[in-house]
Amino acid sequence: MAKEELIQFEGLVTEILPDARYRVQLDTGHEIVAYTAGKMKKNRIKTLAGDRVTVEMSPYDLEKGRLIFRHKDERPGGPPRSGPPRGQFRRR
Repeated sequence: MAKEELIQFEGLVTEILPDARYRVQLDTGHEIVAYTAGKMKKNRIKTLAGDRVTVEMSPYDLEKGRLIFRHKDERPGGPPRSGPPRGQFRRR
């Protein structure tokens, strides 16, 4: 028998919970508890409250999910830097 397909939703992280879990408000209006996927842990991708994320869920349990992607912010980067170059030594 083939493995069941996982369902993907987009949502917003509303709260950070203990044990690397997050409370996520889905775009459909439901609220779930999700944990960080292994690839996100491996690549040290941090998730904060207010981040847009993609959540993967099993069709059997629609109360729990796994964060598989953190969307980049639409806002531009910080203000332009001024002053000396980053490194300790000056380039010739």
